This record gives sequence, structure tokens and C-alpha cells, in this order.
Amino acid sequence: MQENKPNQNPEFGHNTDFMKEKIKERPVNKKKLFRRTIITAAMAVIFGSIACLTFLLLEPVINKWLYPEDEPAPVVFPEAIEEMAPEDMLSENSSTINSGNQGNSYSGLSQKQIQMLLSGVVLDKENYAQVYNAMASYVAELNHSMVTVTSVSSNLDWFNDIAESKNQASGIIIANNGKELLILVDYTPLRRAESMTMTFSFLNAATNSRSEYQIPVTLKRIDGSTNLAVLSANLKDIPEGLFGENGITIASLGSSNFKNPVGTPVIAMGSPMGISGSVGYGVITATAAQNQKVDSNYKIFQTDIYGSQNAGGVLFDLQGKVIGVITTQNSDTDMKNMIKAYGISELKTRIEQISNGKRLAYIGISAVDVTKEVHEKQGVPYGAFIRDVEMDSPAMLEGIQQGDVLTSFNGTEIRTYNDYINALLQETPGNTAKLTIMRSVQGEYKEMEIAILLVTQ
Repeated sequence: MQENKPNQNPEFGHNTDFMKEKIKERPVNKKKLFRRTIITAAMAVIFGSIACLTFLLLEPVINKWLYPEDEPAPVVFPEAIEEMAPEDMLSENSSTINSGNQGNSYSGLSQKQIQMLLSGVVLDKENYAQVYNAMASYVAELNHSMVTVTSVSSNLDWFNDIAESKNQASGIIIANNGKELLILVDYTPLRRAESMTMTFSFLNAATNSRSEYQIPVTLKRIDGSTNLAVLSANLKDIPEGLFGENGITIASLGSSNFKNPVGTPVIAMGSPMGISGSVGYGVITATAAQNQKVDSNYKIFQTDIYGSQNAGGVLFDLQGKVIGVITTQNSDTDMKNMIKAYGISELKTRIEQISNGKRLAYIGISAVDVTKEVHEKQGVPYGAFIRDVEMDSPAMLEGIQQGDVLTSFNGTEIRTYNDYINALLQETPGNTAKLTIMRSVQGEYKEMEIAILLVTQ
């Protein structure tokens, strides 16, 4: 019996063992793997950031497209016209009646008869009390448009502990644009605010007493010339039931352009005594025709109301209209505590613009009008005679000097300082204004053209 050798094919007679090959795994390149992981993670972060940024940018656009919201209505105040005081109106009507009755048999009561009738009227303390009760009721009605704005800011004390401080300012509700309630306020005590709330009172029908309500407010715009600001409160934060006769009302801005303002009765409301909710009664005792400030011009009312050097608020007339905004910026040294106010007519345009979120343009000059006498005797051309140029202002940087006379602004003729102010109020920061000025050179006025980049104060 033939014995076969293992692994030997009898047919071919040779060894059929196959070559055995051991496959080894490729060693892991840890550095390369780590690098790829880092690259992948970095790409993920980059693409994720791009996606987030794209979403943040497009989300408001898409949301606005899908759910369009009504734009707030622009705030427009009636133009200030020259008004007649009630006593002047009465005097004019009386003269008209008397002139109309000259040809009639009845010419009215004589002055002697009127004096005899009045002498029979005896006024006592009851009448005095009735007058003040009537004034108190009137003040309570006006208070529906007054608010107190409280600001909160954080500071470090001596021990490096965070301490909150609060400041208050009196404001007045001036408009409702359909989305926001707008409040006019002196922003001086609120400048360091990190958050602000406004507090107003209303008649609580359930308790038949006055209650207070607080809502957050934010800064809309500020006028750097007067430090007046407009704050906004979202209407969604205010229950509808708080509007109406016993709740929130919009103040009516009147006019400060009336004849013979001296002697006009006024009520100071807000914080004329330095305390929120205080009130003062009095009359206008004097008026400054103009109070030139940088890029602005205001009428100043002086009253006989003795108040605080930190007074704030507004002046109301007896027709329920705002005729002035209390200021402490122009207090004379001998009458520091007498309440003064900017005339509302000169402020209306500025208030209207900041109420609509518009930035006010700034150049940095104050000027006076060139009178006919100065023009004829000294040869000064008509225009706005520049008496001061604010330091580091666009005007100073472009070489405007004291004594220059501004005669044209972007092609508009300038004859008075108010012409310049009105032209500037129509401009927007970022635009370039072309000014024509006349400068005295060796006793002769020569024309110069200056281009100024308008900025925000």
C-alpha cells in the first residue's frame, strides 16, 4: 500500500502548500487623526456660526415679511401761532362791543355803575377756599398727563460692593404713535441710567382711590442743546383700561407766542419744588425775547414761583395747555430759586423730530441778528452774526470764527439767526452743508464758502 505524503498531489507529484501571508493592520497615525479631528471641528464651528449669523440676520426680515407690523405713526405737533391772552381777547371784545353800540340808545353800564356793583360784592375766606379748591381740582385733572421717571444705576462703594442708586425726573406724556407712549423729560438726572421706569397714577374704580402703575421705558432720542429727551413706553405693557378720563391722557402743547405774556397766570407741575408731584401757582413776571444757545434759540419765561434749584416739569396755562418746559440752565445769580421755563413754541420742532427718532444735526455756533442800525452804520452785512464758536465743534474745525456773518446755508438765504436754526433742523447728521460767510478782512467783508460735515451733538 502506497503511502501518500501529506500536502502532495499525486497527479502532479509536487508539494501543494500555498504561500501563507499575514496581513498586518496599518498603524494609526495619531498626529494625522488629531489634525483631521481639529479641522472637522473647526469647520463645524465655522459653518454653525455662519448658519447662526444668517439666521439672526434673516429672521427679522422673514418674520416681518410673514407677520408685518404697522409702522408707528409720525408725531406731528400743530404749528405755533401767535396767540392772544384771554385778558387781551376780553379787552378787544369789549372795545368791539362798545364801538358797535356808539350809535344805539343803550351803551352799556358806565364805569361808575360797574364800580358800584363791584363794591357791593364782599369776598371772604369761603371764596378764597373755593378758588384754591378749584385750582386743586384743575391740578388733579392735569396730573393725568404727568409721570415720574425713575432711573437705576450701579456703583461701587468704598468696600467695592455694588450699590444701586436711583434718580427721578418729572415727565409729561406728549404723544401716542400707535405703538409707543412718548414722554418728554429733562434727561439731566437720568444720564447714568442702566434702566428706567415711569410711574403714573390713575383712579382705581374698585377702591375709588388713586393708584400707581409702573412700566419700563427706554430712551428714544435726546436733544443735546437743552438736555430734553423723549422716552418711549411700549403700549403692550399698558392695560387698555388705564386710558381714558380717569387714566392716562395726552398733554396738549400750546403756544408761547402770545402778546403781553407778563401777568399771565401759570401752574408749575412736575417737581418745581424739587419733589415729584409738587405744584406751584403764579404768574409770568418777565420774558427774555431770545436766549441764544449753540445751534438753538429760545424764549425764556420768568415766573414769581419760588422753587428748587433742581426744579423740573412744565408750565401749564389756565386752558390746560403746556406753554413752557422748566429749566435750571439759565438761572441768574440773584434769582436762582425763581422758576424759569423755555417757551414751548421754540421747542416744538425739536421735540417733534426726536419723538420720531430723528437725530439732530450739530455745527456748533451761536449768533445774533444783524440789526438795521448796525448794517447802516458799520457796514455789517445782513445775516447771522457769529458771536461764539464751540470748542472742537465742526464749525471750529472748519475755520469759522467769531465775527463772521453767515449769509447762506445750502443755498437758503440767511437773514436772521432763526433762519439758520430752521435750516439746520431740516438737515440730517452725516450730510455735508455748504455755508456762505462774510469775513471782515482789513475793514472790508469778503465772501467765503465753507463745507461742513454735520454730526450729532
